[in-house]
Amino acid sequence: MGNKIQPLSEYPRPQLVRDSYYCLNGEWEYAISKEDALPEAYDGTIIVPFSPETPLSQVKREVKPDDFLYYKKEFKYEKSMDNDKLILHFGAVDQIAEVYINDKLTTKHVGGFLPFEVDIKPFLKKSKNTIIVKVKDFSNTKSYSVGKQSVNRGGIWYTPQSGIYMPVWMEAVSYDYIQNIKITPNIDNGTVDIFVNSIDKNIKLKMFGKVYSISSNKHYTIKVGKYTLWTPETPVLYNFEVSSTNDTVKSYFAMRKFSTMVDSKGVKRLALNNKPLFMKGVLDQGYYQDGFLTPTCDQDYINDIKFVKKMGFNVTRKHIKIESMRFYYHCDRLGLIVWQDFVNGGSEYKFSTISFPLVTGIHNKDTDYKKFSREDEEARRQTEQEFKDTINLLYSVPSIGLWTIFNEGWGQFDSVRIYNELKELDPTRIFDHASGWHDQGVSDVKSLHVYFKRVKMPSAKEAKDRAIILSECGGYSLKIDGHTFNDKFFGYKKLKSKEELLNEYKTFIEKDVRPNIEKGLSAFIYTELSDVEDELNGFITYDRKVEKIDTNLIKEINDSININD
Repeated sequence: MGNKIQPLSEYPRPQLVRDSYYCLNGEWEYAISKEDALPEAYDGTIIVPFSPETPLSQVKREVKPDDFLYYKKEFKYEKSMDNDKLILHFGAVDQIAEVYINDKLTTKHVGGFLPFEVDIKPFLKKSKNTIIVKVKDFSNTKSYSVGKQSVNRGGIWYTPQSGIYMPVWMEAVSYDYIQNIKITPNIDNGTVDIFVNSIDKNIKLKMFGKVYSISSNKHYTIKVGKYTLWTPETPVLYNFEVSSTNDTVKSYFAMRKFSTMVDSKGVKRLALNNKPLFMKGVLDQGYYQDGFLTPTCDQDYINDIKFVKKMGFNVTRKHIKIESMRFYYHCDRLGLIVWQDFVNGGSEYKFSTISFPLVTGIHNKDTDYKKFSREDEEARRQTEQEFKDTINLLYSVPSIGLWTIFNEGWGQFDSVRIYNELKELDPTRIFDHASGWHDQGVSDVKSLHVYFKRVKMPSAKEAKDRAIILSECGGYSLKIDGHTFNDKFFGYKKLKSKEELLNEYKTFIEKDVRPNIEKGLSAFIYTELSDVEDELNGFITYDRKVEKIDTNLIKEINDSININD
């Protein structure tokens, strides 16, 4: 599309690939203004998809809650765009976006973490066309989901960013195009269920060298035959192709099953493919020094995943952030289980409520909206819709094994009802309704966060026939001079050397993990993969240049942690 620079230009949806692809990443014009009107002049150029606050945007300007952020991009109509629709895709825009084509409003999207799209064909000229995106970002000053962003950054809260921060692209499609594919493997029956969204009733499905004629918008089950189960050690993916009369897309799936089960000793466990699996992982905030929520390049994803696996972990907990679909694709093909958080926020982080169980051991009922700062009914509705949209977006991803609904009581409400509704929407995965505390006694796991002290396993009454997981722990911090975001040093236990860090980790495993496995512990998530701004508790520095721990030694420790069943 004429860009000199096109970062993150790889095909954005590996499970829905078609020939038509126009990458719009690269140089756009931008303006930051107090005016609620499309600008007549722009401030300069910005590199999309990096937010203006980030170094990689080449702007490095803060967008405040009372600002408006504007983007402008021109493109020429090409002959290859001669199709029924031209779909414009945004991977994510934080928080509220209006999209104009040739000065006409085409769509408005609310929410900073989910993709959206619009057919811009009716607004196009067969010459030069202009895209304008108007953005309003209140960050955490209003009741929107914000993840870890805060206008008062510091400690566990990070620098806020605004606007476009995931790839922007177009595809020319026919009226009968394949809108989506929902894939459900069933290893118990040796089948895969395919659900194709399209207005074309006659769909062709090509799989394992056979062609099936199926109906759109209906479930179609195929016997897979001989197959290899997907595991972190054998991340086998199977390719297939779906066609309508005028459209063809390529996709893939894996044969795997995530569940809970009772082992031979009567203990409830997490399971992969009907076998107990001790899940050991890292907390992954998905932040990068120069791009914040956006990686520098696709290789950043790959490097992080390979580093996690190199240390002997089999899980990454994607913490209060949704990634680009390419991240999940790399987890699928490289073999890393993902515990996916829903994005929290939408309310004041009321420390008196959040910390109450830590002091008293009492978990409040989350139907008390005032106590949890959840009195805004519209914000609750928006949050629930985002939860459902997240499941619909990521449902077919093989590597996702667990959903986390709420984290540490932050923005929590009605979790019993929400869990039941979401479990019905996706019965194929494990759910954690309340990671850390304010446990309401439901979902598939009893979820603990333990810092500063030794792990104490819950009683059978507290566990309520659920698998027990340590969904956050560790937090040992080591500062590496020359590789920090600033002079701050936040962490739960500050250390002075790499040797101390390794010894603390080894002690944690020997005292908190290994003895508790026979008591029912099924998983742990160590805080965390990388340093993030003030937080220096990563296994690797924020710039990803210094590994703080001997990966061979930590892998040896992690490889020895298993369930003896």
